[in-house]
Amino acid sequence: MRAPLRNAGGLGASAALLAVGGSAWAAGALDGPATTQATNWSAIGMFLAFVVFTLAITKWAASKTKSAADFYAAGGGITGFQNGLAIAGDYMSAASFLGISGLVFVSGFDGLIYSVGWLVGWPIVLFLIAERLRNLGKFTFADVASYRLQQTPIRLLSAIGTLTVVAFYLIAQMVGAGKLIQLLFGLPYLWALIIVGALMIAYVTFGGMLATTWVQIIKACMLLAGASFMAFMVLWHFSFSPESMFRAATEINPKGLAIMSPGSLVTDPISAISLGLALMFGTAGLPHILMRFFTVSDAKAARKSVFYATGFIGYFYILTFIIGFGAITFVMTNPAFYNTVVGADGAITFDKVKDLIGGTNMAAIHLSEAVGGNLFLGFISAVAFATILAVVAGLTLAGASAVSHDLYASVFAKGRANDVDEIRVSKIATVCLGILAIYLGYVFEQQNVAFMVGLAFAIAASCNFPVLLMSMFWKGLTTKGALIGGLLGLISAVTLVVLGPTVWEKTLGNPAGSAPFHYDNPALFSMTIAFVGIWLFSVLDRSQTARNESAAYEAQYIRSETGLGAAGASAH
Repeated sequence: MRAPLRNAGGLGASAALLAVGGSAWAAGALDGPATTQATNWSAIGMFLAFVVFTLAITKWAASKTKSAADFYAAGGGITGFQNGLAIAGDYMSAASFLGISGLVFVSGFDGLIYSVGWLVGWPIVLFLIAERLRNLGKFTFADVASYRLQQTPIRLLSAIGTLTVVAFYLIAQMVGAGKLIQLLFGLPYLWALIIVGALMIAYVTFGGMLATTWVQIIKACMLLAGASFMAFMVLWHFSFSPESMFRAATEINPKGLAIMSPGSLVTDPISAISLGLALMFGTAGLPHILMRFFTVSDAKAARKSVFYATGFIGYFYILTFIIGFGAITFVMTNPAFYNTVVGADGAITFDKVKDLIGGTNMAAIHLSEAVGGNLFLGFISAVAFATILAVVAGLTLAGASAVSHDLYASVFAKGRANDVDEIRVSKIATVCLGILAIYLGYVFEQQNVAFMVGLAFAIAASCNFPVLLMSMFWKGLTTKGALIGGLLGLISAVTLVVLGPTVWEKTLGNPAGSAPFHYDNPALFSMTIAFVGIWLFSVLDRSQTARNESAAYEAQYIRSETGLGAAGASAH
């Protein structure tokens, strides 16, 4: 008899919201307490093997990490292919795997809006950002934003933007990690938080970017292998005919042919545009993604990184689509995966969507058991845990770098800090962030954190991305324009999310329809405010400082295009 994976919440539209941000869960798996699952020893054994292997890599990485360049950027010695795989590992979160497949399980074709939105962000990174970022920067995107502007205000703004994104992202990841491990492994929620927090502190503190990179590479290989096997088994069942799979899905899913039509998740054009902007441009403003471009030797390797990452991520999203439809055909037809009701006549009844054990985010997990048995279920469960671990390690390193490199070394020490001091501050910041993440994960256990990752993407698209883009492409940008415009984007994104239906009605408990702002995602409005603010206050700035900053653009442009003067790889 299988022990049920129960949770208190349903899925619905709020599930999509959390998937927007790449968090560990869609909302339905996060609302309220989850009932502990019977201990899955095969999953625990596989995860322990992953931990032992990655800790051995961390020990090796610690012996290689001697300078600030090694700690923040792995000495610039990661190849384009390795970095592409690591970026994919950082980006392919548990929401991508469980959230999107769960959305496809419920809504069919419409689940692709998130896959496509996330994927389309990468050509933007490739053509607009990657090469120039590598040529101009050293360790963080603040190096680029402040290249010709005043260091203190721009680095303060960049650090605020980075830490805000990291904080919201980390809370959602930690809550998702606790609930996921509670459901899959049978471990108590607090233990799960402590395990994730302790491991991410160990990876980042001792191994820096080199250890974090290899954790992400290993996790990406595991996730791609597991998802490929699931998709292969689903297609094999249908003699590799997608048409047969889709036909069977329409006959099984309660929505019938409607699952092959768009429009059920995002119904109005403004919401669709705003969601698309957040998905596309939020990607180009995520600090833990942007940091990865400093780990390669030059701009050519940065371009290769994005090329490979786009291929891996695109392939993965195709797999999640197959997995979602496969779950419809394998899981919806098997009462063993549902909380069932036995009638007086002995008939077994269940709702194919609402009664799924563990919620609809568990669709891919149940499919793994259906196609590969308990051992493969253990493997996929371990992969889901490893996925969260790799993402939080990248987030923690980005947050620690903002504290040590942008705030301590550049703002407080005015560039006089040496590598030893800077690394020490970064390690202290890592430990503090890890402890804070555990604490906040515990505090928010009973809360619906669905809005937090959506908010993180909105802030990345409305604060980090506009300032970064305008600093690289507009000669007229001034410190005053970047500072005021960036702050306006950040404040408007936070304010509009709080005033929107997800927080105002679902989290704060106000009556339905009472939200002052009627859209779940504010990116269309907050990005507009940010760009207009940057332009307006730059144009209005007539100071000598503004003229000097404009005159310095030509030298920045030449370096961004040619790489002359760019930091190279460290010698090892």
